[in-house]
Amino acid sequence: MLKKEISLLPYMTDDLIEAGCDEAGRGPLAGPVFAAAVILPRDFYHPLLNDSKQVSQKDREILRPIIEAEALAWAVEAVSPEEIDQINILAASIRGMQRAVKKLTIKPQLLLIDGNRFRPMEGYAYKTVVHGDATYASIAAASILAKTHRDQYMKKIARDYPQYGWDKNMGYPTKEHIEAIRACGLSPHHRKSFHPKELEPTIFDIL
Repeated sequence: MLKKEISLLPYMTDDLIEAGCDEAGRGPLAGPVFAAAVILPRDFYHPLLNDSKQVSQKDREILRPIIEAEALAWAVEAVSPEEIDQINILAASIRGMQRAVKKLTIKPQLLLIDGNRFRPMEGYAYKTVVHGDATYASIAAASILAKTHRDQYMKKIARDYPQYGWDKNMGYPTKEHIEAIRACGLSPHHRKSFHPKELEPTIFDIL
């Protein structure tokens, strides 16, 4: 069966330099949240490109070096679990995107932000786009970079803490991960104030 062709919009405006921005890792119990900003050529196209959640790990790994090589500019930033605990995950996600934008070697004239929340940055115009990672190519590219960079980081730290299974669950609240927290307690990489819906609030009471 042939794969359905994905149709992403190449840009929002006709004449502005646009940077797509997205994050990965808002839901996990451990590890940083990663954010990316990407400026693509206006004629960029790749048939595999889509929202990272709709792309297989294999295809994400194919896309990452292509995006990094062909983008006019790209940047990835991480916000630590300590910062997440201090300012909350939404603020941390926005902070990560802002850091990535400031790290770009080309200054964008318009930021395309995945989702419906952002905070103004002096000198930058922005538009929030719900499901933007499945709408605009630059946001989809940012989602791929944020996801692949974060997965790489989680696999790296998993070598020091194999009991939590981060090389497979990437820090998300799987049954295996929750049971490991019950048995072993929190690691230095866990978000100590983070209580997602999937995890009963009392789990941290014993730690």
